[in-house]
Amino acid sequence: MQLNINGKIVQLAGVSPATPLLYVLRNDLKLNGPKYGCGLGECGACTVLVDGVAMRSCSAPVSTLENKAIVTLEGLSSGESLHPVQQGFVDEQAAQCGYCTNGMIMTLVALFRRSPQASEEDIKKALAFNLCRCGTHVEILRAAQKAKAILAAGGEA
Repeated sequence: MQLNINGKIVQLAGVSPATPLLYVLRNDLKLNGPKYGCGLGECGACTVLVDGVAMRSCSAPVSTLENKAIVTLEGLSSGESLHPVQQGFVDEQAAQCGYCTNGMIMTLVALFRRSPQASEEDIKKALAFNLCRCGTHVEILRAAQKAKAILAAGGEA
């Protein structure tokens, strides 16, 4: 079995087709952006992009992901440049413990790709099922607005 992860084809040997993508990303490929949160696809900590759509990797069997483009948090930046959403989180200090940050960022990247001028209500709706225990919601919303401004000024999604 092979997967396209962050633009590279990865061969998976000895991995059960039912294995959740999250386990392969973290344990086999050492990609630690996606986090194990609830294991049920409810919290958002494990979010990745699959063909540009936000998906919970803890509940996605690897067998369903062949021939799809998977992007993790590590695959968003290019060289020294952060993705505009990542930069927004840095600029607005929108992480406290950091556990939810992966899911928040990946969800916002997917949102801005399909709706670059998403309203604050659209942003809140997109993030509604990404849980943050630390209460950094205000900073996260500011980071989303900052990212939107960076994208509007010509930053790449």
